[in-house]
Amino acid sequence: MKRAWLVVAAGGVAALQVGKLPPALPALQAELGLSLLASGFLLSMVQLASLGLAVFMGVWSDGMGLKRSMVRGLLLLALASAVGGFATSVPMLLASRAFEGLGLMLVVLPAPALIRRLVPAQQLAGMLGVWGAYIPTGTALTLLLGPLFIPVWGWAAWWWLFALVSLVMALCLARVIPVDPPAQAPGQSGSGMRQRLRRTLGARGPWLVALSFSMYSGQWLAVMGFLPSIYAQAGLSGAQLGMLTALVAAVNMGGNMASGRLLQRAWRPRSTLWLGFGAMALGSTVAFAAFTEGWPWWRFAGMLLFSGVGGLVPGTLIFLAVRLAPGEQQVASSVGWVQQLSALGQFIGPPVAAALAARAGGWQLTPLFTVGCCLGGVLLAVLAQRQLTAQSRHD
Repeated sequence: MKRAWLVVAAGGVAALQVGKLPPALPALQAELGLSLLASGFLLSMVQLASLGLAVFMGVWSDGMGLKRSMVRGLLLLALASAVGGFATSVPMLLASRAFEGLGLMLVVLPAPALIRRLVPAQQLAGMLGVWGAYIPTGTALTLLLGPLFIPVWGWAAWWWLFALVSLVMALCLARVIPVDPPAQAPGQSGSGMRQRLRRTLGARGPWLVALSFSMYSGQWLAVMGFLPSIYAQAGLSGAQLGMLTALVAAVNMGGNMASGRLLQRAWRPRSTLWLGFGAMALGSTVAFAAFTEGWPWWRFAGMLLFSGVGGLVPGTLIFLAVRLAPGEQQVASSVGWVQQLSALGQFIGPPVAAALAARAGGWQLTPLFTVGCCLGGVLLAVLAQRQLTAQSRHD
């Protein structure tokens, strides 16, 4: 179990690379002259590699070895973040973010399969719920520390700090996690990869989970990515800004962990998904709609509801991705397909939210985007539950 917790910690370190950007946006906008729309693309650029390659990287990581993939991914994150700290232009920073996205994939795609290898079967649902909190964990830490660190040391040192953290975690993982089992025979590797890919993309379950995850991830990154800028425009700064934004991200961890506990207590995945998506729809409406403009604490409560109860969604979907994988050898590739469509949501979400805000002159149209995503997620939850029930009967 301790080794499984280290795998979760490695995911949190990888998530720091995603979460380090939002608190740095005001500094980058001032230094590089970023527009609101350009900031949205910078937020989503880390998902570019996942957008086109995640399912293939999942298949590749099976052949490479789960531990080896995670270690190499952390090393790539360290290198890309170190180079990004020297960026003097937007294109250079965008390029470094794209390589960070590749490193992120190498870390997070094999992690659920590695956790499955390291924990007893009866503890898998709970541990996958904990794993689902890796993104909000990293995001909460960066949102809390960023407003304190960046004004003193600058955004470049912020990038170099996480390069060092990624390097240290790679060394820890290499030392503690057991070596991978022997790889497939070289003569069979090509056909094996093609077969795993064909089985993954030919199965209905991974598609339903992946599409549902895109409904979640696009709106969550859009809202969380711009939250520091929204609060900064409202006059908040420093420790107050960091505490409020970090709290919104941190409550998401509780939702992720709660999903594992609820699933262990025989809740249906459909129920936790309905509850999570419903809370996101209501919370985002309260947080951004024009009728709460004069009630800042109501808006903050809406954000807590959006992020906290909405945290039931990713933990449940990761559990479903493992359960609905067409076979043992397709777990990483199924998670890869989920990651790929999740990345599509994260790539599209921030620019869409930014475009709506630019058109309206404020954030009051954001619920049109978030509620639409939630309705799609609820429909997919129904279909995924039917697929799981049918599979259980077959087994």
